[in-house]
Amino acid sequence: MPRRSSQHVPHVQHVTVHGHRRAYVRMGSGPAVLLLHGLGCDHTTWGPVMESLARTHTVIAPDLLGHGESDKPRADYSVGGYANGMRDLLTMLGIDTVTVVGHSFGGGVAMQFAYQYPERTERLVLVGSGGLGPEVSPAIRAITTPGFHQVMAVLAAPGLRHLTTTTLRMLARTRVSQLRDLGEVADIYDSFKDPHTRAAIRHVVRAVVDWKGQIVTMSDRAYLTEAMPMCVVWGADDLVIPVAHASNASALAPTARIEIIPNAGHFPHKDHPERFVKIVRDFMRSTEPSRYDRDRWRELLHEGAARMPIQAEAGDSPLAPVHAVRRAAGA
Repeated sequence: MPRRSSQHVPHVQHVTVHGHRRAYVRMGSGPAVLLLHGLGCDHTTWGPVMESLARTHTVIAPDLLGHGESDKPRADYSVGGYANGMRDLLTMLGIDTVTVVGHSFGGGVAMQFAYQYPERTERLVLVGSGGLGPEVSPAIRAITTPGFHQVMAVLAAPGLRHLTTTTLRMLARTRVSQLRDLGEVADIYDSFKDPHTRAAIRHVVRAVVDWKGQIVTMSDRAYLTEAMPMCVVWGADDLVIPVAHASNASALAPTARIEIIPNAGHFPHKDHPERFVKIVRDFMRSTEPSRYDRDRWRELLHEGAARMPIQAEAGDSPLAPVHAVRRAAGA
């Protein structure tokens, strides 16, 4: 599992939703912020920023189903299924609306949550997020290949796992920027010792990635963000999902605030926690929370239909719909 903050180890609570035990951390008071971690991680990835955010906000940081201390059943691991689970978790916790902050795969879940439940989403913060372009690390694509489960069972054997994770963590402590994320990779690799975790991660990845790259995209619904404040944060040296995807976000959602953090990799909230908290807090302070208006949402849907007369072809890039809009407009 991802390493914990040395400053504070938050108290993990549990609640059962639809028969499955969910782990989460709740800290602070004030307007609610929902922190969604990435693939193979858990709530501890937010350790460096939770306590600071909790000084002004109610922070909810769950372990997504199939991750961390949450159950790992044979279940629905689609982004829509995760969004449903977050809605029901928040309902059980008595929280009506949130600013959703999603990292990597959690960014895809955050986008889906905002799309499915705009009446419960005040703002959207995407951190090195999936869903903004097809490119993704070959290591993630490899999870979709036949035999992954069996190969990882061998690679996760105690002796080899210990040697590999120790090596990865030593490399991460060097000053080579390309290696900074290997400590997180080691934590994820170490979690694969549990066969239920391996199975869950395989189901998650197959729902959003194939051999060509990312399948799930926000491009066909990005125009809906016009009604919702959105901030995109990226590490300049991200080797998992290219920083160029931040430009995709800008093209898809022109009103989005884009923040590129220098000398940061795929985990900018861990590389520069103070700067990350400042960005998120300033964004929340300077924007009014979205208020769902059914009539305005209907107008946006009709406008979107009028702007997208060209149907994307099967096999097109996830950005095909936005390119189709530009071609139709003569851009």
